[in-house]
Amino acid sequence: MKLKFTCVAIGLFAILSSHSQEVKSPKFGKGLFNLVGQDSSWTMKVGARMQFLAISNWEDGQQNESNFLVRRARLKFDGYAFTPKLEYKLELGLSNRDISGASPFTSNAPRYIIDAVMKWHFAPGFELWFGQAKLPGNRDRVISSGNLQQVDRSLLNSRFNIDRDLGVQLRHQFNISDSFVVKEIFSVAQGEGRNITTGNLGGHQYTGRIELLPFGNFASKGDYVGADLKREQTPKLALGISYDHNNNAVKSRSNQGSYMAIDGDTDFFETNINTLFIDAMFKYQGFSLMAEYADRDAKDPFAKNSDGTLTGDEVQVGKGLNLQTGVLCKNDWEISGRYTNIKLDKNITGKNPESQYTLGVSKYIVGHKLKVQTDISHLEIKDGNNELMWRLQFDIHF
Repeated sequence: MKLKFTCVAIGLFAILSSHSQEVKSPKFGKGLFNLVGQDSSWTMKVGARMQFLAISNWEDGQQNESNFLVRRARLKFDGYAFTPKLEYKLELGLSNRDISGASPFTSNAPRYIIDAVMKWHFAPGFELWFGQAKLPGNRDRVISSGNLQQVDRSLLNSRFNIDRDLGVQLRHQFNISDSFVVKEIFSVAQGEGRNITTGNLGGHQYTGRIELLPFGNFASKGDYVGADLKREQTPKLALGISYDHNNNAVKSRSNQGSYMAIDGDTDFFETNINTLFIDAMFKYQGFSLMAEYADRDAKDPFAKNSDGTLTGDEVQVGKGLNLQTGVLCKNDWEISGRYTNIKLDKNITGKNPESQYTLGVSKYIVGHKLKVQTDISHLEIKDGNNELMWRLQFDIHF
């Protein structure tokens, strides 16, 4: 029996080896391989990416904590089906960080699906998206985790972002002049985040965004890429504003955070949550600057049982500011800096203001597809323990 399995394995290896010699794969960073239907009625690009992270934390009065982990490990599939006007994207998470969050609301199953969305270009300048994808919120969140300027996103993103959800998005863009571009997005989503299977517990989530690019489009969609790797030859600026209304939201951070259960976990507290984002991206000859502002409020931030008693949960309302800049040297080393200030409403959340200062260094070997990044951050918490954090991360994208 063992000899039989050995022969089969050798035969499969020989077949795969012979085929591998015939397949011409794309250049590094352009996917593992590209498939095209025999009649060209469909395409599929298959890709993979990994991030390996080392992190160490020092908190006043506490012992040092360190950790090594696979931060992200993902498979990506994209292309078109039937017609180039009908695109799709599927992204699957494989690392523990990617798939964590299993709960009764996800049928107690790992959250493997990151993105699963169809994109229909039904008219010039128009796109209709349907499925699970990032909502048009703050710029830092919409930038892919593989295209970040520093090891990870800012505190503003972790406190205020509206992440991914299931729904429909209508996107449109037009030119005011030869160089002035305007982009608009309107989204209707379920309002409870990704991979939810229990249906809509509260109301729906409505998000609108408008972007102004007065000097034209960035090279290679650089307005949603960290660092000016294309070294823009003329100044490029993108200004964006998003407004998100989550009607009868049941989670503490709009469609993120924890569920606000009431009456002994038999029902959920519902309140309207509104989030405003204002952001900008500027790039010119290797210099980049990104600025973001976030403001969240709620109709009633205190979760209450049906008899009016407080549950102890509250909506995380407040404001945040993030400023980030970087200079790319000729040898593709970059030095970047970031300042983030978070002011949640202490009367509601009980949390003190916090400020974080981050200095980062990146080496782009093959752009964002193969890079090494490190940064060090100092977190200051008013009337609390300050923290120092060092991180080192290696990225590889096929």
